[in-house]
Amino acid sequence: MRVLITGARGKVGRAAVAAFQDAGHDVVASDLAEPDFDHHPPGTAPYVKTDLTDAGQVYALVGGASVGEGTHPGPFEAVVHAGAIPATGRHAPHVIFGNNITATFNVVEACVRWGVRRLVNISSETAPGFIFAERPFLPAYLPLDEQHPLAPQDPYALSKVFGEQLCDAAVRRSDLRCVSIRPTWVQNAASYERNLGPIVRDPAAPSPTGWAYIDAYDLAAAIRLATGCDLPGHEVFYIAAPDTIGGRDLHASWRAAYPDATTELRPVARPDASGIDTSKAARLLGWAAERSWRDYF
Repeated sequence: MRVLITGARGKVGRAAVAAFQDAGHDVVASDLAEPDFDHHPPGTAPYVKTDLTDAGQVYALVGGASVGEGTHPGPFEAVVHAGAIPATGRHAPHVIFGNNITATFNVVEACVRWGVRRLVNISSETAPGFIFAERPFLPAYLPLDEQHPLAPQDPYALSKVFGEQLCDAAVRRSDLRCVSIRPTWVQNAASYERNLGPIVRDPAAPSPTGWAYIDAYDLAAAIRLATGCDLPGHEVFYIAAPDTIGGRDLHASWRAAYPDATTELRPVARPDASGIDTSKAARLLGWAAERSWRDYF
């Protein structure tokens, strides 16, 4: 399969490029970083610098006019859209929202017009709204699933919800099939200790998503499965590891961290079950996580 991956220099994009190449796919990578014009080691994915907020650049990229050295022109069979400003707090709100929603609109529109068969849109666990909320609130129930209400307040979560709606609109007006993936807190070998270490060592550390996380390579496996699936229309999936950070008892830890919360604690298959329910991804994509925080501590 000929696959384009945007945001290829980020944590998710790098893992996705590796996963698709390992599976034998023809991959072109794109991001905002400057390209290197020297010869690359064998097996390096061709790279094209693209500003996704520029519709012309995106049309050229998705249509295959800019495909990188060593590849042939023509539109892609599948696009993985991982390019975005990944959180609040380091850019002005209008920059986050404007960048993310314009980039997603341009990618979706280009996929529709070029007849791309499958788009995998990287959304976010922040879509329900409580992670970056200025007026704090907590989930209606845990574990979270795709049916939980969405009430975003911040520009990042709002851009991700609107991005999913762009996918809804695209499948109504075209033959494009879309999957939106909502990853939880993405980790790789370089970030586990830095990000999760303090939480593993602090039993009282709170987490509005029920101490959920995901390994970048397990996420990449889900992205690859989503790209190859034959699901019609637009489907949304949460992707998370099956356990909590630090192996916490989900229910007991939630009651201790949020004693006044009205969150409904639903039955789980194991005491340390994640605050994110990924049974839909298991059922429809055949996906299962293979890595845990325990592999790095």
